[in-house]
Amino acid sequence: MCLVRAPSNLGLRPLRPDHIPGTWRAPQALTEAGLIETLAPAKVVDLDRPAYSTEPQPGTRLRNGNAIRSFNLGLAEVVAGALGRGEFPLVVGGDCAVLLGALAAARRSGPLALVHVDGHSDFRHPGNYDINASLGSVAGMDLALATGRGEPLLTDWPEIASPLVADEQVVQIGERENRDPDFAWPDINSTAMTLIDVFAVRELGAAKVLEKTWTTLARTGWPYWVHFDVDALDQTVMPAVDSPGSPGIDPDDLVAILAALVADPRCTGMDMTIFDPDLDPTGELAVLLVSLLGQIYASR
Repeated sequence: MCLVRAPSNLGLRPLRPDHIPGTWRAPQALTEAGLIETLAPAKVVDLDRPAYSTEPQPGTRLRNGNAIRSFNLGLAEVVAGALGRGEFPLVVGGDCAVLLGALAAARRSGPLALVHVDGHSDFRHPGNYDINASLGSVAGMDLALATGRGEPLLTDWPEIASPLVADEQVVQIGERENRDPDFAWPDINSTAMTLIDVFAVRELGAAKVLEKTWTTLARTGWPYWVHFDVDALDQTVMPAVDSPGSPGIDPDDLVAILAALVADPRCTGMDMTIFDPDLDPTGELAVLLVSLLGQIYASR
């Protein structure tokens, strides 16, 4: 394993005036909670923390859009290097925008599938919101951008053709708001993605969720990347996120699903995002996440 610590908060909106989202502290907080000792990675790479801004940037309607591209280009070089050495990259963020750099690296070797485990589908794009009303937050757009929807700034990457992943090769697991009458991005239901919301996960259980996931991945047999946003857990288990909610995936089911996914030889890497240590004053939630990662990677 190559552990990549990616301390970014660029894709998140401020929750109040003068607020700076704390996800940039997640890699350090998880390290202090025993991440290195638990996973024993062969290599650890640290990226520099980028500067966060709430101000518009030239040429983009995305908050920190230019900085996000720059950060992800650097991340892509690190992940590509790890893959070139035959290592398994685990990217610990940071916010969900780090998914883009990881995919941009993995795609250099050919087409790719994506298993997106997240309490939100993150499918906001110019087709379902007014880009002139406010700056866009990339942490709520990562799946849309990964599938080619949105500004070219974050859909087009060097050395590869857009999109990063095709709709048919995406499995989204854990969305909790899709049954609400004001669901923000209902157009995702018209795509060819495999959608398994949290209600279905709780009804089916881990084994049947995996069965549906394997069916999609078997269409091509391509390598796949795993994205894990910790807000897929219920807010009673993991409140230290910017958009907590209920219900969530049961921790045992979550471990079973992710452990099976990362143990498969087709899995090329994984990222984990959105943990905010500012919302974990005792550090106990960081310890919980390290424990979960230990269980997930035990089989690998």
